[in-house]
Amino acid sequence: MTSWEAVFLGIVQGLTEFLPVSSSGHLVLFQRLFGIEEGALIFDVAVHVATVAALITVFWRDILAMIRKPFSRLTLLVIAGTIPTGILGLLFKDIFEEMFSSGASLGAGFLVTGAVLWWAETTRAHDKDVEGMTCLDAVFIGTLQGIAIIPAVSRSGMTIAGALLRGLNRKLAARFSFLLSIPAILGAAVVKTKPLIAMVRAGTGIGTTELVLGMISAALFGYAAIRFMLWVIEKKSLRGFSWYVWTLGILILADQFFFHGFF
Repeated sequence: MTSWEAVFLGIVQGLTEFLPVSSSGHLVLFQRLFGIEEGALIFDVAVHVATVAALITVFWRDILAMIRKPFSRLTLLVIAGTIPTGILGLLFKDIFEEMFSSGASLGAGFLVTGAVLWWAETTRAHDKDVEGMTCLDAVFIGTLQGIAIIPAVSRSGMTIAGALLRGLNRKLAARFSFLLSIPAILGAAVVKTKPLIAMVRAGTGIGTTELVLGMISAALFGYAAIRFMLWVIEKKSLRGFSWYVWTLGILILADQFFFHGFF
């Protein structure tokens, strides 16, 4: 991986982690396009963790309030949403990793993401605030986040759509989605610690400079993506993202089944 590739992939991660288009799907896609294999897992974990810095920068007040009041309603809802994500991640860990390495799910995953986003915009009752939100709402959203571990199924897309489907107001849907991603991203990094240590000892093929550049670009563009999505969710529709991921999914499926240029 060159420095320019690291910066580019960091930008891709930063943008797509919070735009509802699947960061994992885009990373797998561009790693295939660039022919990057060595060090891909370490880089993927590093840039995902870097996006947490962007989340903390935007939502530091919420995070601080949750730390100070660990039994507040919002804190308990985030915990309730994190549980199904963790269970699904641990139960199907090997399957998800195989999907990530093979890229077999990319085309179908993008199509599913587009369909869920479109479906969410067909609902009209978006009036629940934190006080009106239930643990069942949180568990439903967290379950969708767990399913989104599949490459090309967007985590932010599934959680925001899930929140809208459960009737959360659009501002809370975005806020809860982003807060719920923090334990999910950090938890995934912890789970991958053991294989990462083994890869580092064996030599990964990726240097410190490339990791640092990728993390910085992921954090900066992640911050921009969060701000943009907060505006989009409140003022616009998610359907434009549906058209994007549907187009991408169809192109990937065409390559997987007919052209075999990258898959």
